[in-house]
Amino acid sequence: MSVHIGAKKGDIAETVLMPGDPLRAKYIAENFLENPVCYTEVRGMYGFTGTYKGKKVSIQGSGMGIPSIGIYVNELIDQYDVKRIMRIGSCGSFKEEVKIRDIILGMSASTNSSLNDITFRGMTFAPTASYSLFAKAVQAAEKLNIDFHAGNILSTDIFYNDDPEEWKIWRDHNVLAVEMEAAALYTLAAKKGIEALTILTVSDSFITSEVTTSEEREKTFTQMMELALETAIA
Repeated sequence: MSVHIGAKKGDIAETVLMPGDPLRAKYIAENFLENPVCYTEVRGMYGFTGTYKGKKVSIQGSGMGIPSIGIYVNELIDQYDVKRIMRIGSCGSFKEEVKIRDIILGMSASTNSSLNDITFRGMTFAPTASYSLFAKAVQAAEKLNIDFHAGNILSTDIFYNDDPEEWKIWRDHNVLAVEMEAAALYTLAAKKGIEALTILTVSDSFITSEVTTSEEREKTFTQMMELALETAIA
């Protein structure tokens, strides 16, 4: 058992979907998986394993932010032999053409976190998705007739930013949206030799100031959930 997950070896599938919200993990497991079993409730961070169209899949909450997802990703890989992780979360759009509830595939993840500054001693590392998972997600989206955007996203350490204009720097360099975890996932996946991808649903917009509710984020982002699950079994 790991410190923060507490599951036994074999309880967790080689493919894991990771929403930030543990209640979204519970919702996906109960509504999309066959015979889901809860393997952890440590710190209220639910994890479930079941099958989707006959293939074993796990759903594990990650919590919010780079430090939190970093803990779970390290333990999933090092102690449970996980081979593929897909983050499925919400994000804020930086672009006019990226609308509320649109889907984004994160090809790469810029960050204002010091995570990689520390690791690479001031040199720059470019965290990117795994091409194999990205290609499978594109094929699954076409099969499901789901439109999507693909490109660079920002993983920020700051949710409430004192500079209300800073986001425009990223927008002006064609960063599509902001979230809080993907850069850590991609960096750890590269280091440990696993596949990783981030699939996001736009929950709010810096352009229009539209915002979805917490309940909507938990229960209504079903296109993202279906896309991730179809990618998992591809």
